[in-house]
Parts: sequence; C-alpha cells; structure tokens
Amino acid sequence: MRMPTSLRASRRAPLLQVLKSAVATAAAWLVAGYLVPGPPPVFAAIAALLVVQPSLNQSLTRAIERSVGVIAGVLLASALSILLGNETWVILVTTAVSLLLAWALRMTPGTANQVAISAVLVLALGTATPSYAVDRILETLIGALIGIVVNLAIVPPVAVAPAHAAVDALGEALAASLDRLARALREPQTPSELARLLEDARLVRAELDDAEEAIAAGADSLALNPRSRRHRDELAALEELVETFRPVVTQMIGMTRACVDRYDPSLEHEPTVLAIAEQLRRAAHDVRLLVSRAEPVVPLASAVPADDTGALTTPLSIARPSETHWILVGSLLEDLRRIHETLTEPLAARRSRTTG
Repeated sequence: MRMPTSLRASRRAPLLQVLKSAVATAAAWLVAGYLVPGPPPVFAAIAALLVVQPSLNQSLTRAIERSVGVIAGVLLASALSILLGNETWVILVTTAVSLLLAWALRMTPGTANQVAISAVLVLALGTATPSYAVDRILETLIGALIGIVVNLAIVPPVAVAPAHAAVDALGEALAASLDRLARALREPQTPSELARLLEDARLVRAELDDAEEAIAAGADSLALNPRSRRHRDELAALEELVETFRPVVTQMIGMTRACVDRYDPSLEHEPTVLAIAEQLRRAAHDVRLLVSRAEPVVPLASAVPADDTGALTTPLSIARPSETHWILVGSLLEDLRRIHETLTEPLAARRSRTTG
C-alpha cells in the first residue's frame, strides 16, 4: 500500500545522511551511558539524532538550540517538581509554562519546542532532582557534541553539485524559451500554441527560484566546512550567473507576453520581426555558452564568431515596421536591447579571462 502524498517527501534525504544519523545516535547512547550512569541516555540519543543536519552550519545551530532548550526545560521542570510535586497535573502545567516562557523570551520555534519537550521528559521519565537535572543536561551536551563530530568526520556535506545542476537546468530552460519565442515570430501560431508558449515562458521563473534555493543551500553547506575553500569560487561563479540570467528571464517573459497579446499571422512577413527572431536565437546560443563549463556549445548554423565572445555581435538592421506591428516591434526591440547588454558583458569578461 502506497503512503498518502501528504506523508511523502518530494525527494529522499541522501542515504549517507541517514547512516550518519544512525551512527551518531548509537555513539551518543553508548558514550553517554558510560559517562553518565543512571537512566537510559535518552536525551543524548535524541540530541545526536537532531543535530546531524545536511550542513555543519545547520548542525551547530541545531546543537545550540537543542542545548539551550534542554537546559531551560530541565531547570524549569526541576523547579516546578520541587515546588508542586510529581502529580500528573504538574506535567500539564509545566508544558504550558514552558511554552509561555519560550514565547516571552522570543526563542526560535526549535528552541521553544525543545524547552517543553525536555520539561515533559524530565517529569515523565525520572525524579526531577538537582542531580537528575544536571545529568540530563550533560547527556544532551554529549549527544550534541557527538552529532557535530560525526557530521564533521564522515564526509562533510558540500551541496555544490545540486547548485550546478539547478543552474544548468535554468540556463537550458531559458535558452529553450528564447528559441521557442524566435520560432513563434517566424512561423504561424495557433491560439493553443500561443497559450503554451506563454505558459512555458512563465515556468522559467520557477527554475530561477530553484537555482537560487540551490545556491543558498550550497552556501550554507560551505559554512564552517573544512572542504569549503576549493568550492567557494565555484559557487560564487554560479551565483553571478544566476544574477545575469535574472533580468533576461524577466525580459523573455515580457517579450513572450507582448507577442501573445499582439500576435498577428502576418508577423512572419515583417523584416524587423524576422531579424528579432534571429537575435533571440543568438541570445539562446549565448545563454548556453555562459552555462557551459567544459563542453563546447554547438555553433549556430548562421554566421557566428568562432571564439567565446558570443553570438549577439552582429548589428541589427531595423526596417520601418508597418502600422499594424510597430507597437509590438518597439516593445520587442527594447527588451532585446536589455538582453543584449546583459549577456554580452559577462561573455566579454569570460573572453578576457581566457585570453589573459
């Protein structure tokens, strides 16, 4: 029987992440059980399990949240137990007081929940004496430390490859949309084809968001990571590329919208529109050229420079448009000018670095 969609994640956590969590939990249980005699080291195991995160930066943040929450929860539970006893209603009161205290101190959601959980566990699992409280705090610190050590020792995660994949997907989606728009300006389009054209263009915005999220995750994975030095320049280049593509995505969607709104079957006979279509094809070529890192980009069938300066170099000859199309032509030309300026500068910089 398949699990309901609401219970399934969109993607699995890496298997290595699962194995590290298991190793950290087992190690914390054994080490804390040896160093802190008494009840089973539940606090240590939970702390280690929660601290192992996809990045070392997240692990350190979770360790601090967990430790602060446990200390506050254990101390609060011990104080209320001494004052009110160990009745069931004391647990309920302690839970409410824990949440109110966390709210009053403006604790993060993770820390606030941990205060209440720790307080309930202390009252439910043992006698809330000062020595018991101290032992549980030590357990938590041991578990959090072991979680950080395990995450650091077993292949510290670096999420640069997913960022590369996301930026590559963005570049290909943008280039494909520019090609589709060029084709729509050269060939007759049906209403359904125009609707699909606009829909596909708008989907590139989601690719842009995915690329930005992947780069943010990559930057987070490099924080406090001993393997970060050789990846920082790589990630910075990806971020710069996304910043280059952002306005091109906006202009491409605007051009597609204008084309759909003011489409006329006679567009294919307008010389300037055909010239714009050729420039869009060249822009798609240059987007792919910017994305490519090692593999060469197949040149356009038309005359294109053989070097790495890009295809948007041929001057655009503009004929006087007809009265029917001059608004659309003017709109397309302005957006095309912005695309040209956005793409030619980084390609020229890339060329200068290569020759320098």
